[in-house]
Amino acid sequence: MIPLWSRTQQQEYRSKVRGVLLGGAIGDALGAGIEFDSLDAIRAAHGPAGVTGLVPAYGRRGAVTDDTQMALFTVDGLIRAHVRQSAGGWHPPTDVHHAYLRWAATQRDWGPDERRKDLGWLGREEWLYARRAPGSACLAGLTGPDADRLGTVEQPKNPDSKGCGTVMRAAPFGLLIGWEPALVCQLAIECSVLTHGHPTGYLAAGAFAVIVHAVLRGATVEEGVQQALALLAERPGHEETTAALRGALAAVRAGEPSAERVAELGQGWVAEEALAIGVYCTLVAEDVRAGLLLAVNHSGDSDSTGTVCGSLLGALHGETALPGEWLAELEGRGTILQLADDLVLELSQGAELHGPGAGPAWRERYPVG
Repeated sequence: MIPLWSRTQQQEYRSKVRGVLLGGAIGDALGAGIEFDSLDAIRAAHGPAGVTGLVPAYGRRGAVTDDTQMALFTVDGLIRAHVRQSAGGWHPPTDVHHAYLRWAATQRDWGPDERRKDLGWLGREEWLYARRAPGSACLAGLTGPDADRLGTVEQPKNPDSKGCGTVMRAAPFGLLIGWEPALVCQLAIECSVLTHGHPTGYLAAGAFAVIVHAVLRGATVEEGVQQALALLAERPGHEETTAALRGALAAVRAGEPSAERVAELGQGWVAEEALAIGVYCTLVAEDVRAGLLLAVNHSGDSDSTGTVCGSLLGALHGETALPGEWLAELEGRGTILQLADDLVLELSQGAELHGPGAGPAWRERYPVG
């Protein structure tokens, strides 16, 4: 549950939750059309500055990818975990795992199977049934004969994978503002190993969640990075993630921001590089627009680095700082807003939503079986 706050503080929290989810989706959409292009190809197609706004991807402007899809299903799983807690059960990785399995169904089915009682409202959103270059490790961990097995830190799925598919969906764990940072990190890790088992993959996700969490609690991004580094130091196999974050901090002090400086941090296909690029672009951003454009204009996984940067900028500034012309064209904006508000409602008023005197509406939206 979130702490007892004034109404103004609760409104600010809601704005920042919206900012994290919408900002991440905008970054995703900005990078979606250039995800597989080199910087030279981007500049040749869009001018010396690269893309300066939304470009077509998947048949439209403002389309999002699997990054946003999986982040939304992460939120859905977290809400259901809190609903289940009121009935006496509590194991959030299980509920998040089930949510990811519902996401995996959107990658193979034409549309929602109305016979499934577990879909809830998010699983019935038809626009989510679209294959948007999903990560191979995400699909491998959530399909096939081993799909139902819960990956653990001791026995993770895809133990050699550290793809950025762990990081791009991890911001929602940082929205649990009433939790302690170490628990936020642990939950992000336990939900990362559902698909990615390499320590760098799951530790980068944990670090990202901690940074988002710190910013929502009023810290600067750099303070959040230092908090993440302290928690990482306690974990075996942290060296690559630690080095990447320290590299992002060093890049800030190295000179004027540029695409070439971003390239020195990597391409973003692996978790620690996506995290470092997103953190760097947030730290050097003159404003939301400049930070997001820097995060996507490079030779690499532009949508994932845009997602990380957008989530952090949204956490810093809230939804009202996001450029309106990009929001207006963003695919699924209504769904994202609804889910953000539902998470805040669950964390702040859950007892009223599914307590003894509550009606069935909330449990129908978020069924837990």
